[in-house]
Amino acid sequence: MEEIKVYMVKGTALFNESRFPTRQKFIKFVRALNEKQATEYIYAYFGSKNKIKRHNIKIEEIKEIPLNEVPDRRIKDIAKLDKIILM
Repeated sequence: MEEIKVYMVKGTALFNESRFPTRQKFIKFVRALNEKQATEYIYAYFGSKNKIKRHNIKIEEIKEIPLNEVPDRRIKDIAKLDKIILM
């Protein structure tokens, strides 16, 4: 069984393509098994939240980082969990 790692994904995305297109930089921290899965998460996230097409998202860098360097508190808290109990 593989261990879940934390990846830092840097890139640009074209927001508001139909009215006033603006290309904005982003840095997103993602928990994934490998770089391919982290890339797919970014495409799905921006597609569902902002309706951005995959060809309008340009990923420039994907880098695995240690958990103590992650500034996102939500990612740190999720990584500390041993198990999740659903009721």
